Amino acid sequence: MNEVLLSLVAGLFVGVLFSAIKLPIPAPPVLSGIMGIVGVYLGSVGYHWIVERFFA
Repeated sequence: MNEVLLSLVAGLFVGVLFSAIKLPIPAPPVLSGIMGIVGVYLGSVGYHWIVERFFA
């Protein structure tokens, strides 16, 4: 949980910083882009689960 809070604080800081210097945010602006990132993460977690469960 600590990592999640630190990530949130870091993201908020980066968002404020990028807005202050008038740069576009370094994140996908639409839901489909965000879901792509979630899919990559879930694929990675799933791969490690499959390897540990069936090939260990």
